[in-house]
Amino acid sequence: MSVATNNISLPADWRDFWALTKPRVMSLVVFTALCGLLAAPGDIHPVIAFTAILCIATGAGASGALNQWYEAELDARMKRTAGRPLPDGRMERESALQFGIGLAAFSVGVMGVAVNWLSAGILAFSIFFYAVVYTMWLKPNTPQNIVIGGAAGAFPPVIGWAAVTGDITLLPVLLFALIFFWTPPHFWALALFMKSDYGAAGIPMLPNVAGQRVTRNQIFGYSFVLAIVALAPWALGMTGILYGATAIVLNLLFLGLAFAVWRSETTEAATMKAEKRLFAFSILYLFIAFAALALDRMLLA
Repeated sequence: MSVATNNISLPADWRDFWALTKPRVMSLVVFTALCGLLAAPGDIHPVIAFTAILCIATGAGASGALNQWYEAELDARMKRTAGRPLPDGRMERESALQFGIGLAAFSVGVMGVAVNWLSAGILAFSIFFYAVVYTMWLKPNTPQNIVIGGAAGAFPPVIGWAAVTGDITLLPVLLFALIFFWTPPHFWALALFMKSDYGAAGIPMLPNVAGQRVTRNQIFGYSFVLAIVALAPWALGMTGILYGATAIVLNLLFLGLAFAVWRSETTEAATMKAEKRLFAFSILYLFIAFAALALDRMLLA
């Protein structure tokens, strides 16, 4: 199935350009970046803080647009993505490319001039990593695409921190690691119940390449690493009991759901309820963990 760009029935409107930015993904990016900014020591003018978050959101939108430009034909083969503007024929690929490049240049340039060049440099690298390293290289070539590519989504809290402090210390590195190790169980849970979709697109996700049992084992193993990383800020005295208690509860729940995935059936006829529960909870997990950390740090300040 090819992209229907040769039969454009309607001109693209603002909703199609908005869809290119992957707004649901952007909301998580913006939230973790805001929490990184609020957790950072020191003061930042509200206008500068707003500008930093706007630039991070715009950079995330650029990454999404460039990803959809490059993967237009792959998206057309998957039920989950076939309705996007490019595979559905509502937009020319060149428009998506120009939109993505424009957003990237705007976000990095404004961040550098209005905030600081460290945060701008990290933002530029995160866009490059997602659009080039992950989308063009890792995703189509290795079942470890999510593991290495998880770095792309782990940069926002580091950027938010750097926007305030102009440097990087251990806590933002731990926040990076939290998202990095959260990503494999989160996306592999999705990949288990979207196995046929990824297979139709020819994407070598772990369930398609190594099988469901290996994937379930990997999800359970990474969940333990995630728990250790999530508790590290509290164990090292960087946060108080609010975050510590929240992290303990969240990770016990996460491990319980990961265990349910590990012990569930591996047949194609399985209902995949355990995988869907873990995937849904993993999103809530990240929001609550980062909110608790930001609030804890603000109370300790």
